[in-house]
This record gives sequence, structure tokens and C-alpha cells, in this order.
Amino acid sequence: MSGDPGGSRLALSLSFGALFGFVLQRARFCFFCLWRDLIDRRDPRGALGVLAALGAGTVGYSVVLGAWLPDPSGVRLPPDAHIGPVGPVLALAGVAFGAGMAISGSCIGAHLYRLGEGSPTAPFALVGTALGFVLGFFTWNTLYLASIAEAPVIWLPRHLGYAGSLFLTLAVLAALAAPLLRWLPPADASPSERVAPLRAVFVDRWPTWLGGLAVGALGTLAYLRVGPLGVTAEIGGRSRQAAAGLDLLPARLEGLDGFRGCATAIRDAILTPNGLFIAGLVAASLAAALAAGEFRPALPKRGQIGRGLVGGILLGWGAMTGLGCSVGTLLSGIMAGAASGWLFGVAMFAGLTATLLAGRRLSLLP
Repeated sequence: MSGDPGGSRLALSLSFGALFGFVLQRARFCFFCLWRDLIDRRDPRGALGVLAALGAGTVGYSVVLGAWLPDPSGVRLPPDAHIGPVGPVLALAGVAFGAGMAISGSCIGAHLYRLGEGSPTAPFALVGTALGFVLGFFTWNTLYLASIAEAPVIWLPRHLGYAGSLFLTLAVLAALAAPLLRWLPPADASPSERVAPLRAVFVDRWPTWLGGLAVGALGTLAYLRVGPLGVTAEIGGRSRQAAAGLDLLPARLEGLDGFRGCATAIRDAILTPNGLFIAGLVAASLAAALAAGEFRPALPKRGQIGRGLVGGILLGWGAMTGLGCSVGTLLSGIMAGAASGWLFGVAMFAGLTATLLAGRRLSLLP
């Protein structure tokens, strides 16, 4: 592929997707699972892994952005960075996305890597995600004209400089990590057995902090060579293409194609960078699951089908309206210094927590 004209970007996208899928599967890097561990067992290791990813990626992005756009104080934004409008619609999208995570059991990125593990829920959640994108296209114009069109696009380096933005982001991450560190379980004092290197990589589960550092580094490299990490551009684009073919789209989607984020442009090419990124993610997670003995396909139960579809619709609507998901808007956005990433993240975890607790109280969620 890399030898074909213009194929190097496609080859890199496939490679980065495979690396991303391998890291996600080996480290169990799933926002829902990590947050549930914190709520149910006061186990902070997963949440600390997310903070590690954000810290490593923020440092890496600062180096790249400083080289590409030495003076951030002008009107320009860094190329392709996921920096979106900040307002109540973004918060609503984050809440809906978090609710979809609680109902379906994962975010979109985790459903993709769990597809490689044989998850019975993931296929239905991804179908629901596509339907949610179509629903988002119907509501876009109303929300855009009511709020999004006037919402500010806030890029922290423009106001604080690269040094100030980096210092503020790392300070906030440190403040979030400080109370979590107190909940860490005591280290095992017994001498640990020597583990074979291949087993440590391919069989044993990775520490989440290691997965987080890998995600942060991979996010920087992907942005440097291809584009920011994101897993919804292809799903959204293909959903838009299918809806347009069935005459289900509004005649015009106001301002949508002018925003940064996981774009949902109609796809003409068979192979696209984000499509190959997703293909690599699923294939590598399948390979990792097979190597670790964690490929366990099962027939879906009625509840898994229903929760997957309903949760997926909320995931898709939230990702379309928020111009990305927990990977594109939250991870890539915060790494780039976008205030939109922080707002989406806070709203997402609020929606996730409220839906999970309410669903359990009503005996609707496990």
C-alpha cells in the first residue's frame, strides 16, 4: 500500500490503528470499565491511566504544535486539531455519550476493540451508533442555529501561550491524580516471580498507566504523521453517505463541514485513512485476544441486544453532535489544548455516572 501513489498515509493509518487496537486490548483501556472500577471498588488505577495518557499526549502535542505554529496568538488554529465550539450543546452531547456508555457497556473505541474479542454486545452497539449519527443529522440544524453557530472556539495556547497551556493542563491533571493516588492498593511485599518477556507483552494484562503512556505517545505520533486519534469519522461518514442515498438527510447541514473534529464528510473512496485505522484496530485487537486466550465469542442475549442498540444510538448522537467521541473530542482535544475536550469529558463522566447509578437502582443495568 505504501508503494502506491498517495498510499503512505493509508499505510500509516492502518499501522497506527493496529498499534492502537493492540494497546487498548492489552491494557483494557476502556473509559467505562476504568470509571466503573473507580465507582464500584475505589480502584483508581484505570483513572490514573487515563490521566497518564492525557499528560503524555499533552507534552507531545506541545512539541509538535510549537514547531508547526510557533506563534499561537493569531487567528489560525493548528491544522486538523480537534478544537471545537464550547457551549451547552457540547455539554448535552457529552451527557448523552456518557449515558450511552453506561447503557451499552463501553465507548465507541472500546466496542471496536471488544469486537475483536468476540463481544456479543459490540456489533449491536456499533449498528446503534450508525443510527445515532443519522438521528444527529436530523437535529443538527436546529441545535446549530440555536447555539452552536455562536459558541466560542477556545484554544488555550492562544490565550496562555504554549508554556502556560501546558502548565495549566498538567497542573489540573496532577490535581485530579493526587486524591486518586491515596486510594492505590498497597504494593505486594512478596517477591515477584520472573515473567517471560513475551508473556508479559502478549498474555499478561498490562498496567493501565503503561497503556496510558502508550496511548499518549501514539496520539502524538499519529497527529505528526496522519492526524489526531479518532474512531468516529468513518462511521459518521458512511452513515451520512447511506442516509443521503436513501434521501434521509436534511437538504443542508448548516456549518457542519466547517468544524474541526471527527468530520462526517460523505466518503467516495473505498479506502480512507480513518477506515483503515478502524480496520487495523479491530484486526490487532483480535490478534491480541487470540494470543492471550481472551477471544471468547458468545451468542447475544436479548438484554445485550437491546442495551447495545439503545446505548449505541446515544453514543452516535453524542459523537455526531459533539464532533467526536471519548477518543477524538476528549483525548485528542485535551492533548491539543482545546477547552471543548474538557467540557465534553466532564459532561461525559457526569452522564455516565448518573445513568449507571440510576440504571442500577431501577435494576435495568448490571
